[in-house]
Amino acid sequence: MRRSFFLVFAFLTGCGSAYISPSVKAVPEGTADSVAVKVVPLTARIAAKANRSHYVPRGLPRVFSTVTATPAVADAALATPSPATTPESRPQNATVRIPPRLKPAPYRIGVADVLLLATPTPASTVEQLSGLLAAQNKRQGYTVQDDGAIAIPDVGRVNVAGLTLDEAEAEIFKALVKNQINPTFSLEVSAFNSQRVTVGGAVAKPALVPITLKPLHLGEALQLAGGVIAKDQDYATIRLYRAGKLYEIPLTQFLAKARLQKILLKDQDSVYVDTTFDLGRAQAYFAEQIQLMNLKSSARSQALAQLQAEVTIARGRATEQRDNFKARVALDALPRDYVYLGGEVTNQGRFPLPFSRKATLADALYSQSGVPTNTGNVGQIYVLRGNKVGTAVTAYQLDARNIANMMLATRLELRPNDIVFVAEQPVTKWNRALTQMGPSLVQATVAKVK
Repeated sequence: MRRSFFLVFAFLTGCGSAYISPSVKAVPEGTADSVAVKVVPLTARIAAKANRSHYVPRGLPRVFSTVTATPAVADAALATPSPATTPESRPQNATVRIPPRLKPAPYRIGVADVLLLATPTPASTVEQLSGLLAAQNKRQGYTVQDDGAIAIPDVGRVNVAGLTLDEAEAEIFKALVKNQINPTFSLEVSAFNSQRVTVGGAVAKPALVPITLKPLHLGEALQLAGGVIAKDQDYATIRLYRAGKLYEIPLTQFLAKARLQKILLKDQDSVYVDTTFDLGRAQAYFAEQIQLMNLKSSARSQALAQLQAEVTIARGRATEQRDNFKARVALDALPRDYVYLGGEVTNQGRFPLPFSRKATLADALYSQSGVPTNTGNVGQIYVLRGNKVGTAVTAYQLDARNIANMMLATRLELRPNDIVFVAEQPVTKWNRALTQMGPSLVQATVAKVK
């Protein structure tokens, strides 16, 4: 029987039916019908020499490296007409014109005010001990929106614009009861943003002074703006612009009479400290300055909106170009450089060389989860590279039985059309040969018995 086995094996081998294992063998130059193959053990010096071959990786399109710049607002877009009037430099005695007396009234909530709503919440022992912290955790701020309402979770929108605090509390109370929510709460204004008075001219810090729960008087508004800084108080005049009318008070009289300092101000009042004495000129100049400021603000808003639109369009164009490029890469519609993997690797196929950088042997091997050590011979890892005319091949052999030699795989750069080949383990080769020969041996044995 044993003699029959060897006879059958020899017969199958001679007929070419035995398993043929791919391998890399040195082939001398001049060998007929064969490409010359030179096997070179891979060392650090050999890797450096192989890397000297010229190769420029394919680059990504410029759109991947450009950044959409935000253009600056052009001065021309913000240009405004020159003022037609100017204040006089040497004032004379101004006529006292006091605005009509206003009656103190409760503060009425307006758009952009921030209301603080405090509601009771179940308190733990720690929260009860923390005192102020527990109270703060129950406070929630709501901004009055442009429709005059605040949006309270689980309640909805409650209109509060134009109402006093008492009236607003009543409306919120109704909304809470309507939604079957505990109506125990407190309400206060945490930020006064809806009513303001403009203070400018010869003051230390021109400002927009908010009107709060406490009535705002002329003297307080000037103090909040840092006070009057006119060098010559005898020629300084406080001018109040209200609802298209101009009122003026000489600074000396203002300082001498307490009742003038107690003039009540209201929303949209403009206070300006200057030295002009011509009432008509001052009124025209003041109104003109307001118009110019509004015009410049409007021009800036329009210019910024236009620039934002341009930036959005540019970014959208760049995104579309990048997406188109990625789609072409995914559809294999672009020329690429490839390295081909064969032999005992997890998946035989091609490895695309990356854009804008060079890849190494380690990149290609570990893109396929490395070399399967149960079938692959780590002592025979090859990189096959042909010369320019294709008549000779250099096989760089990496012997990674000492795993430290895998560091050489991180140094050897790959080139287009390189072939990475991993040979079989000897036992793998015999196992596959026996697997293929098994059916033939059985048939031969049966025939011999007959």
